[in-house]
Amino acid sequence: MAASFTDCANAIRALAMDAVEAANSGHPGMPMGMADVATVLFQRYLKFDPAAPKWADRDRFVLSAGHGSMLLYSVLHLTGYAKPTLEDIKRFRQVGSPCAGHPENFEMPGVEATTGPLGQGLAMGVGMAMAERHLNAVFGDDLVDHRTWVIAGDGCLMEGINHEAIGLAGHLKLDRLIVLWDDNKITIDGSVSLSSSEDIPARYEATGWHVVECDGHDELDIVAAIEESLSDDRPSLIRCRTIIGKGSPNKQGTSKSHGSPLGKDEVTLAREALGWNHPAFEIPADIRETWLEAGKRGTQSHADWAKRLEAHPDRIGFEGRDDVPADLLRPYVEQLLANPQKVATRKASEMALEVVNALVPATIGGSADLTGSNNTLTKNLHALTAATYDGRYVYYGIREFGMAAAMNGMALHGGVIPYGGTFLVFSDYMRAGIRLSALQQARVVYVMTHDSIGLGEDGPTHQPIEHVMSLRMIPNLHVYRPCDTVETAECWELALSNSDGPSLLALSRQNLPQLRTEAAENRTARGAYALREAEAPRKVVLIATGSEVEIAVAVRDELEAQGVGADVVSMPCWERFEMQDADYRRDIIPADALKVSIEAGSTFGWERYTDIEGLRFGVDVFGASGPYLGLYEQFGLTVGSIVPKILAKLNGEQA
Repeated sequence: MAASFTDCANAIRALAMDAVEAANSGHPGMPMGMADVATVLFQRYLKFDPAAPKWADRDRFVLSAGHGSMLLYSVLHLTGYAKPTLEDIKRFRQVGSPCAGHPENFEMPGVEATTGPLGQGLAMGVGMAMAERHLNAVFGDDLVDHRTWVIAGDGCLMEGINHEAIGLAGHLKLDRLIVLWDDNKITIDGSVSLSSSEDIPARYEATGWHVVECDGHDELDIVAAIEESLSDDRPSLIRCRTIIGKGSPNKQGTSKSHGSPLGKDEVTLAREALGWNHPAFEIPADIRETWLEAGKRGTQSHADWAKRLEAHPDRIGFEGRDDVPADLLRPYVEQLLANPQKVATRKASEMALEVVNALVPATIGGSADLTGSNNTLTKNLHALTAATYDGRYVYYGIREFGMAAAMNGMALHGGVIPYGGTFLVFSDYMRAGIRLSALQQARVVYVMTHDSIGLGEDGPTHQPIEHVMSLRMIPNLHVYRPCDTVETAECWELALSNSDGPSLLALSRQNLPQLRTEAAENRTARGAYALREAEAPRKVVLIATGSEVEIAVAVRDELEAQGVGADVVSMPCWERFEMQDADYRRDIIPADALKVSIEAGSTFGWERYTDIEGLRFGVDVFGASGPYLGLYEQFGLTVGSIVPKILAKLNGEQA
């Protein structure tokens, strides 16, 4: 006999209470408050197959309110996913358990996205819905026909990224996106009214969303709200009026149930109030079986889809859509070697993308209202709009953070490889999204142009000084700063082939000469390499990136003319250089030479390669407004300024 709806929902509440209590850490209130909504969603509507967590046509579920992670862990366990086991749940928030404090997509199948920073889960859901609509337009309903569901809390809807995300979703009419808002009116500090009095439904309606509300503890009312949303042609916000910590006699409806254990005595009282007369972590057989049956709902849908895929004329194209051929840009690089180009690396990026977008159908480009400056739109792309979901270019508007999160969602969805552009200085607006790209191992390519004081007249507000160095600090993010057309093409090839994390290209506004003229393997793959070798006995190694490699070459030529041997090392990617073996690194940056770095940005951190005794030329103050050549003169990034200081250092004088 099937267990009652209430018993099934209380199973979520009990597991949440017990796990948080055992860990003496966590957030029991949200899972207890949204247990009824989650039970309706997972038992009636969500299309999934626990035996195949990565099934391409599954619905995507994102717990944007990631602090309520026990809600997700509970339903994954109850519906029959291999992970988490009951033992995993008993070790909630402990080292080695996949049940981390906030859901991590790399810890267990069934967790679609890493959530925790509020608002980003919802915004990634927008990207997932975009990917679904795009792939549906390309392959049709037979292969792509699913929805994206998000559970979001009051905090998710307060965060600024929410405004960016819902504006984009409403504009694109993403009707396959449904957000279930846990409207419990409580934040950690207390009542939402302490900090907010806005009309959230009106805001969503104003951005083109369908809005409906329900009693989040009434099964039939929840069903009615979902049914209404399914029939609407807009993205939907379902306002679920809930009681945080529902079932806890003394703490429900208050912030006391939000972010800390209920306490042993209160858990006992909650069990009595809920009628849950079972020991900690015990799920009665009838409730367990009812949940497992719910988990089997998608088995037949998955099997039917697999048959359609097998018979589909473009099955190979679907399954291998985001594969990137080896040496993708090698023929193009050979053309550059035969016909050198002097262009800005932002233009070199566009030139490479013309080839990439023709050969890799999975790429979806875009820009945060800087298309003409970022050079991210190529001739063979048209816009992805509400009328043309098959398009491969997104006009994100002035929504840098929203763009980063949407690209994360697209990458996590699969089947597409997103790239998006803005000015490097505005990476500050999207840094939290970039960090989540790296944490989630999402293949996203960030195209960051106007990468230094070389952008000139726009002045210090637009001139990134500390940005490249600060971005290099993010684990699992490959930061590339190419010096010419060849390196730019190599950077694109490496970024596209890196399926385990994001890449960021820092690109110049000013034209740069093509310094690479020899046919060879992808030298950027090494992270750093000797672009020019000393002719006179080597005394100096000049290490430079991007637009300053040209300066390093000129410095080297002047030193050689004075009998001082100097190597020029181009270092487009620190991270890849650190991946090389010690012998290679010692060969490129030897111990027996004066090591000099040249980069039009913060010198902080260059001691790693120059040692304390070396020289570091850069910009450690904010920039200035004016033509870029004048700025390079002002900040000492010229041959005339650098060479005398190197010679003085070699002669033991004060540099």
